[in-house]
Amino acid sequence: MALRELTLGGVLLSPMLLYALLALLLTGALRLGLQRAGLARWIWHEALFDCALYVCVLAGLMAVLATW
Repeated sequence: MALRELTLGGVLLSPMLLYALLALLLTGALRLGLQRAGLARWIWHEALFDCALYVCVLAGLMAVLATW
C-alpha cells in the first residue's frame, strides 16, 4: 500500500488514517501482551510508555507498509 489518497464516497482520505488506526490496534495488543506476561509492572510511567510505544509502532508500520 503506497502513500496515495483513498477515495471513500468521493472524499479523499489520507492513508495515514488507516496506518494510525492499525497502529492503535497493534499497540493495544502489545500492551495487553505485556500485562499478561507480567512485564507491565516494570513500566515506570504508563502514559509516557503508551505514547512512545504507539509512535514506534506507527513508524514501523509506515516504514514497512508505505514501501509496498
